[in-house]
Amino acid sequence: MIALSLAEIAEVVGGQTHDIPDPSVLVTGEVVRDSREAGPGSLFVAFVGERVDGHDFAAQVVEAGAVAVLASRPVGVPAIVVEDVQAALGALARHVVARLGATLVALTGSAGKTSTKDLVAQVLSGKAPTVFTPGSHNNEIGLPLTALTATEETRFLVLEMGARGIGHIRYLTGLTPPRIGMVLNVGSAHIGEFGGREQIAEAKGELVESLPPAEEGGVAILNADDPYVRAMASRTKAKVIFFGESGEADVSAENVRLTDSGQPSFRLHTPSGASDVTMRLYGEHHVSNALAAAAVAHELGMSADEIARALSEAGSLSRWRMEVTERPDGVTVVNDAYNANPESMKAALRALAAMGKGRRTWAVLGKMAELGDEALAEHDAVGRLAVRLNVSKLVAVGGREAAWLQLGAYNEGSWGEESVHVSDAQAAVDLLRSELRPGDVVLVKASRSVGLESVAQALLETGAEGEVAAR
Repeated sequence: MIALSLAEIAEVVGGQTHDIPDPSVLVTGEVVRDSREAGPGSLFVAFVGERVDGHDFAAQVVEAGAVAVLASRPVGVPAIVVEDVQAALGALARHVVARLGATLVALTGSAGKTSTKDLVAQVLSGKAPTVFTPGSHNNEIGLPLTALTATEETRFLVLEMGARGIGHIRYLTGLTPPRIGMVLNVGSAHIGEFGGREQIAEAKGELVESLPPAEEGGVAILNADDPYVRAMASRTKAKVIFFGESGEADVSAENVRLTDSGQPSFRLHTPSGASDVTMRLYGEHHVSNALAAAAVAHELGMSADEIARALSEAGSLSRWRMEVTERPDGVTVVNDAYNANPESMKAALRALAAMGKGRRTWAVLGKMAELGDEALAEHDAVGRLAVRLNVSKLVAVGGREAAWLQLGAYNEGSWGEESVHVSDAQAAVDLLRSELRPGDVVLVKASRSVGLESVAQALLETGAEGEVAAR
């Protein structure tokens, strides 16, 4: 964070200082909410959670070097006391962002947010110092904490914004007002909470409504291939740039193909020229993510060749998102277990099919959460798609939703053994340990709550121990 005195911070957040001998002392370190991350010069934000009260760690963080605690009550050590810690954190982030003068890029969408954010960050980092959301810390706490990691040297701030209801993104853009806003897609993620795609589009479009007008530098980057997103052009006064395969797209791709290893290759077209891209990421769905990142980079002055080079060099920065690891025995494990919705599940299956040409493929899939009344149909559709893509075997893991996955595959299949339903992650591991052969490709994917990353980890540990069934 840029250096601020405790007196300045108290004024910004409307707080009262307690047990602070010298209000001119500067916060020169990070703003943290985890007491284990507190260090010299830091500011600790004390949240009250369901199981843990951050105030209980006040003395510990000061002993570790924290300058003070942002708290909702006096804690016996230097503290700035406010009525609402979350609101105070947001106010501090808003103040710091306003002082920085960095270009703020915000993005949202039902699927691909984190992968696209990682691509944008890597492309822009080659141009100037860039700060970006770690992982998917895209809510009312994670977003301001990310913004507060920016320093005077930061030129680009890339922030992912998530929403679970109307007004969430409007709130986030109030904390960190973007100049460039990007909407990737409107899918069925969280449809059970929102009630329908129209409501999801309403929420996601709050991002483009927040942008400054074109004459003040505002830019809305929209997916021309998604009708819900394309329609958002009427909701903004910012300049609009479209990306996608549509004829009206300003940034597009042609000659899209997948390499033998499942990595997308294409010719990138931008208003400033064209250049060839071969990505290190896996799956054709990353082409759309790359075009979104290219649109941002073009708007910020990068040439087509510079963008293509950066996209070709970019990797995955966030764990459990299409992490591809080949075991010593030749089994390839694709860990995409961080989260899942119908769109990302189908994209991962298509990537598996491309990677596994000429090899046996396994899809170890679990529940997709928060689909409401659409849950049965969506799980059934994913199971059917696995069979249509000639996935060798679907292993559906868990309860009711997994049963729907398996039933969809069974009804679509021709010989009844394309799928199996197992009770839990350990049962899946036991099955795979007994059945995998050298050269097989295994995809692991489900919503975060299912915890299927444990399956991928167990398979990698098995490969390291050389226990694979060789037959």
